[in-house]
Amino acid sequence: MSAQQWRTVRTERTVLAVVHNTTAATRLFDILPLFANDPRVETVFTCPGSSAFTEGTDEFLARAGITRLVPWKQAVRRRSDLAIAASYGGDLHEITAPLMVVPHGMGYNKYLGDGVFGLSSPWLLHRDRLVPSIIVLSHTEQLARLAAACPRALVAATVAGDPCFDRMVASRPLRESYRQAFGVRPGQRLIVISSTWGDSSLYGRDPGLVSRLASRLDLDSYRLAVALHPNITVEHTRWQVRMWLEDCARAGVFVLPSEELWSAALLAADLTIGDHGSVSFYSAALGTPLLLAAAPASAVDPESAIAKLMRLAPRFDPDRDPARQIEDAIGTHDPKRLAEATCLTTSRPGESAHVLRETIYRWLKLKPRTTIAPRALPVPEVEPPRPHAHLATVDIEHRRGEMHATVTRRPVAGDLEHLVVDVREPEIQLLNRAEVIMNATAGHGEHWIAETLRALPGCRVAVIRDGTGWLAGTPDGLLVRFDADADQAPVIASVLRALPEPPSRVRVLNGGESYPVTFRPVRPAGPPRLRRAR
Repeated sequence: MSAQQWRTVRTERTVLAVVHNTTAATRLFDILPLFANDPRVETVFTCPGSSAFTEGTDEFLARAGITRLVPWKQAVRRRSDLAIAASYGGDLHEITAPLMVVPHGMGYNKYLGDGVFGLSSPWLLHRDRLVPSIIVLSHTEQLARLAAACPRALVAATVAGDPCFDRMVASRPLRESYRQAFGVRPGQRLIVISSTWGDSSLYGRDPGLVSRLASRLDLDSYRLAVALHPNITVEHTRWQVRMWLEDCARAGVFVLPSEELWSAALLAADLTIGDHGSVSFYSAALGTPLLLAAAPASAVDPESAIAKLMRLAPRFDPDRDPARQIEDAIGTHDPKRLAEATCLTTSRPGESAHVLRETIYRWLKLKPRTTIAPRALPVPEVEPPRPHAHLATVDIEHRRGEMHATVTRRPVAGDLEHLVVDVREPEIQLLNRAEVIMNATAGHGEHWIAETLRALPGCRVAVIRDGTGWLAGTPDGLLVRFDADADQAPVIASVLRALPEPPSRVRVLNGGESYPVTFRPVRPAGPPRLRRAR
């Protein structure tokens, strides 16, 4: 039987989506929805297999619901009405359909091989023939560079703006939703650390930077999120990168688990520490303070927008106090100082979806049946990490008849009052040194507290989730209940550790937040119990 007999929808046009790697796929997913809901048009996917970072592409597409790719040799032989790619490389000249190529980052900036990737003859010509029919540019400044590098390609150039940036701008009203999804509390700073790939990138030059930042910044004043270019995990494996960053994750750093979360993180950020990658540029274009930890001028076209940004943006000094640098950068930030570069983000602000859609339908020889507008970025459904262990100080004051407890927490690096450890922490030495131990999994609470305190003689407070609240116990038999969310519970546990006897009510001051806590006694303290480790 013919394959046509198994089809349900009789489409009129076919678009071939050419997916080089996961980075290119994320940009294609900005473009394909412009027509994907039209039942007259079907999209089929293929991979040319030319990228050094192809590994993981199939899995990425499968998570999006694309489980069948047409083999490359078959894809170039079958009839398509338009092909769309977000990268160069491979035998794109074999595609018989008109080919549209869109940038998979912020314009065309980096040197790769002989010339600027995406703007020079080695990428655009095959045996002296122009390969793409449509070269999408985000800004008119790229026209001049294209004319200088490959004048024959000007006939195919279309200035269509930047759909990725338009989506971020349109999503700004959801900023607080993104912040809370990433676990950012009121008064807390979200610092995004972004690295492109290669040995001249932020992560390539200083793999230990994230760990040092995590150890030196106040846990309740700052939350760190790390956005690594997908090529890093493809080259070194996801497992290896996870091992390299394991100590950071245990310290509460949010290593973004998806290639698509960086854009929502930028909207939530208070400051970005980055390099010459597109994420740094997008952050600056959104008006967010930026510090560059790596800025290799030789890696980019000196006439490009990113090169201009690198000449203007302030630097991050790894030898100086990071908190002071962050606060100074935020306090003195003026987006106008970077405007010479950021004004080159797009020549069609807010119009990219419309321009690209009209271009695509014109080449498909169809008329759009509906209007289109930029789609907001989805609010991430993620579980932000919490630190497995930290050191805490508690300052107690009595103000107008009310007890106030100010709690300051830092990662395990320094000489502070007491160590708080979560049962998820794998380091046995930390567990043995813990004065407060936390268990966020509900269980047989009183029994767990007694057995844990018996097994850890140095522990002074054990806390476990108890229904919708928490149950806390001490070696002398005291048991109290209190209500708190998962972020507040370790802070309140530190208050219990600092007080000889818990009051019925205390106001906790922590990381810019102030909230009352009521302790409900279950059993009063008695004489210290003889504890013997089993």
